[in-house]
Amino acid sequence: MTATRPNYQGIGAPLRRREDHRFLTGNGRFVADIEFPGALHCAIVRSPHAHARIRKVDISTARAAPGVAAVFTGADMAADGMAPMRPMWAVRSRDGSPMAEPPRFALARDMVRHVGEPVAVVIAETLAQAMDAAERVAVDYETLPAVTDARAARAESAPMLHKSAPGNVCFRWARGDEAAVRTAFQSAAHTVAIDLVNNRLIGAAIEPRALIALAEPGTGRLTLYTSTQAPHHIRRQVTEQLGIPESALRIISPDVGGGFGYKGKLYPEEGIIAWAARRLHRPARWVATRAESFLADNQARDHLTHAELALDAEGHFLALRVDTSANLGAYVSTFGAAIPSAIYSALFAGGYRTPAISVEVTGVFTNTTPTDAFRGAGRPEACYVLERLADEAARKLGLDRAEIRRRNLIPASAMPYKTPIGPTYDCGDFPKIFARALEVAGYDSFAQRRAEAARRGKLRGIGIACYVESSGVAPSRFAGINGARVGFYEAASIRVEPDGAIRAALGTHNHGQGHATTFAQILSSRLGVAVEKIDVVEGDTDAVPHGTGTFGSRSIAVGGCALDRAADKIVAKGKLIAAHLLEASAGDVDFADGTFAIAGTDRRVSFEAVAQAAYVPHNFPLETVEPGLQETAVYDPPSFAFSNGAHVCEVEIDPETGRIEVAGFWGVDDVGTVINPMIVEGQIHGGLALGIGQALFENCVYDGSGQLVAGSFMDYAIARADDLPEFVTECDESQPCTHNPLGAKGCGEAGSIGAPAALVSAALDALGGLGVTDLAMPLTPEQVWRRIAEARGKSPSLLLRAS
Repeated sequence: MTATRPNYQGIGAPLRRREDHRFLTGNGRFVADIEFPGALHCAIVRSPHAHARIRKVDISTARAAPGVAAVFTGADMAADGMAPMRPMWAVRSRDGSPMAEPPRFALARDMVRHVGEPVAVVIAETLAQAMDAAERVAVDYETLPAVTDARAARAESAPMLHKSAPGNVCFRWARGDEAAVRTAFQSAAHTVAIDLVNNRLIGAAIEPRALIALAEPGTGRLTLYTSTQAPHHIRRQVTEQLGIPESALRIISPDVGGGFGYKGKLYPEEGIIAWAARRLHRPARWVATRAESFLADNQARDHLTHAELALDAEGHFLALRVDTSANLGAYVSTFGAAIPSAIYSALFAGGYRTPAISVEVTGVFTNTTPTDAFRGAGRPEACYVLERLADEAARKLGLDRAEIRRRNLIPASAMPYKTPIGPTYDCGDFPKIFARALEVAGYDSFAQRRAEAARRGKLRGIGIACYVESSGVAPSRFAGINGARVGFYEAASIRVEPDGAIRAALGTHNHGQGHATTFAQILSSRLGVAVEKIDVVEGDTDAVPHGTGTFGSRSIAVGGCALDRAADKIVAKGKLIAAHLLEASAGDVDFADGTFAIAGTDRRVSFEAVAQAAYVPHNFPLETVEPGLQETAVYDPPSFAFSNGAHVCEVEIDPETGRIEVAGFWGVDDVGTVINPMIVEGQIHGGLALGIGQALFENCVYDGSGQLVAGSFMDYAIARADDLPEFVTECDESQPCTHNPLGAKGCGEAGSIGAPAALVSAALDALGGLGVTDLAMPLTPEQVWRRIAEARGKSPSLLLRAS
């Protein structure tokens, strides 16, 4: 079947998202929309200090306030045996020692280590009563010195956050061949070095996190409604805290208004609300305010990196050396240690033939909110280092930035390509993708656009970036070797109803990706059933098979493949039933386009007729064919699916104000088999918007005392529609993944990986004529204006006084 067939709904068809009508008509069902009679409201008392010892918590006045049902502190949880929160991935240092894993409690005990850390919870009949009473909780703090910068935290004089982490070091991760790198640098004709900051980001999804917990009368079994991306992970982690079996907790994650990775991790509030509902035997609910989201949601990136590249006389890459200090925040979050170590370091080959690579990453504790996965999760950081180095090498050697990349890209003929850093790329035509991106962007005619901008008094620049993404997170085997406490498989169940309708249940989670459409398209292709007859269920641990969730561009590349395998089993069972109905051997039955047929004859039976017969097993050979038509499959990928692409960005800079306008953005991406072109385009565009936001606007800033300066949208800027150009993107499907049945690779994070590097490259190109060779993200108008003024030999402070 092909996407060009009239009324075709399967793989490759640009169907509109089936779920959108429900959302557009106000019929979405988010956690905050759910009401239970008698539910109590929770308000969290949070630390106003970045580092302090808790001397005393006086809850007497709060407990006596109107409507208050209970006030709890860390001491209450300790008395009840509430265990600490544990990360799901614990890496080892280069010497083989385990990382420091200091305890993190849902409610602080004795110490607080970042502003916003929960200290107490007030539970009342109404939200207003809970919030009023929370203000009456009196906490006596002994404030301590704080440190917020990863490099400063490693200084001998820095305050120590945890006794178990001397020097505030969580781990020292190393990967690659240091000896080979040293040898290559010694013989290199050229070397370049750069120091980079990858700015800290805040997630800022449109829906704040929300929770409702209730205990079943009589059984004590808990149900927790939570806006999470990974229901089964949360179930495991919360039950570990509570000390109850996993089967005693049901997680329901209904509609979720954006996740971006950070909503797939365990937070203190899950444990607080579940524990409180269990203790009080009443439903308990909590919905974050936007201010709480800024303070308490996981943050991301925050790398300080020194990187060096060795090249021969012709500009071929010989060796790469990277040293990164990664700011983990005050505690190790769910995947907080793995993102800047195992995941980040695995991508330093990028799309280039670099014979020797070594990477060292030091994970550092600071008095800031913990960091964890956020759209891209280690991949944007690695891409940014590589592409900035490539640009710097081109500048030093006097080569065109496109030419230096052409000389170093891995050719398609080298596939499968074993990188010197570990992963093996199964497929990809990086030079073809790169050439096409330059073509659609009009790279060769850029000089004309630059000259035209100059006539208008603007500085125009063009930037390029190539990326490789490891989508799917990891094969369970690889993750386990590197310290993961969970597997990364996915599971799917298919139940065919007697009328031929299908109910598919998966362990993934839909929070904007369009799963109700794309998963239905996979089944429509495999089983010949109209998407309108296919229902997709996710997000309820009682209703779906045990799975991993949605993050890391894994839903189609892993979850879709589980669904495809389950469909194989449905077809195989259907052939047995069809053979019985047609009085033939199952080996003679073919299946295509929703019809079972005997090869070479006109004898056939429809999928719907087989489904009906499956539930009316008259005269069935029951010794070989069971009644019913439902199957389950689990897929654990043998390797990553390596998406890749090339992005080109053009900017115009107003030298009088420093303001950057994104004049154009072009991308060519290889995401393998495209299930739905419209949805893929939307995913890529969303990633580009986020990547442009990081490059131009977003910056999570703490002051020296650990106070969050960027604590609202008044101070933390994100990209708006009028900040973005009309994106021109296309997908190349010529290199499908070779080791999964769909040939699919991830697409949801592609834009966020390449965009920051491409945009910064363009800005530096625009300013290159002034001698500006470095800018730090975000490229605010003030920073750019100051650099222009300095390059022109003018003092920014004098210019300001003159104005």
